[in-house]
Amino acid sequence: MVSFYPGPSRVYPKVKRYLQDAYRNNIVSINHRSDEFVEISKSTIRLLHEKLAVPADYTIYFVSSATECWEIIAQSLIKEQSIHLFNGAFGKKWHAYTNRIKPGAIARPFHLQDRLKPSVYNKADVICLTQNETSNGTQVNRKIISQIRKKNPHALLAVDATSSMAGIQLDIETADVWFASVQKCFGLPAGLGLMICSPKALERAEEVNNRLHYNSLLYLHEMMQHYQTSYTPNVLGIYLLMRVLESVRPINKVSSTIKSRYKKWEAFFDTKSDQLNFLAHNKTVRSHTVLAIEAPAAKVQQVKAAATNAGFQLGNGYGEWKNTTFRIANFPAIQRKEIARLMDFLYGHI
Repeated sequence: MVSFYPGPSRVYPKVKRYLQDAYRNNIVSINHRSDEFVEISKSTIRLLHEKLAVPADYTIYFVSSATECWEIIAQSLIKEQSIHLFNGAFGKKWHAYTNRIKPGAIARPFHLQDRLKPSVYNKADVICLTQNETSNGTQVNRKIISQIRKKNPHALLAVDATSSMAGIQLDIETADVWFASVQKCFGLPAGLGLMICSPKALERAEEVNNRLHYNSLLYLHEMMQHYQTSYTPNVLGIYLLMRVLESVRPINKVSSTIKSRYKKWEAFFDTKSDQLNFLAHNKTVRSHTVLAIEAPAAKVQQVKAAATNAGFQLGNGYGEWKNTTFRIANFPAIQRKEIARLMDFLYGHI
């Protein structure tokens, strides 16, 4: 079964060998305070800066998941109020979760067919934005993120890049907080998240001075000065991330491949299909890493069932589009020949 599910998704084939190496070299049993772990952590952080073009003055932290980052931001970075810009289920969840921890969070939903319009948000000291909305296959492009940052120098800009980090090039310097999980574009099993913070974000953490939680950003930062964590981390996950980063190309080259593949998918659905279409009709807002394809509910069920029988796992629809869409991951670990096979299969259903 080839997984095109948009997370957890297909892992890189080499992960099998990396797992065997981890067992053979006793990585699975090392102490997270040991010199051996520190060297793995240090190498992984260096590779993340190098391969993802993370500025040298930004700090990278290991966490359990992107969802945990919602919690860290709410507890450690919001002084008074946050504003959440979203057009789908995951951005909406982020707002709801933040509001439970820090009441008064402002919701600013926008339509999935519309480009987000950069504005000034005077009431908020943290602006929360979902760069790639996994539920509906849309994205906010780099230029818009940069414009939001320029219009709101008083606020921190936090970006959920769960379904795009390590898949497309992100201008890290245009926001203060970026976060993601590894089970999507990193091509790894679930169980590890990454949080990237600017110097401005760390200054804010000092102002808020929250030290009540094991994952308070100040604690995470203190421990990362020694390439360690404030909790027992997923040592195996960090090791696997290091090995994958050693083998993948720099993000500008990966991004070029992903966009090229996306263009082929776009041509496939826009020119060849009458029954299967992009949920996002506006081409300028479509995600390059998660394709949400709409059709009548009966057609969606038919295609998904036939795909399973043919050896493909498609992603279910999500939220309000659960029954009328299916999703296709366009992640780096998916092989060209697998995409060609899926296109051949779908051609019989368009």
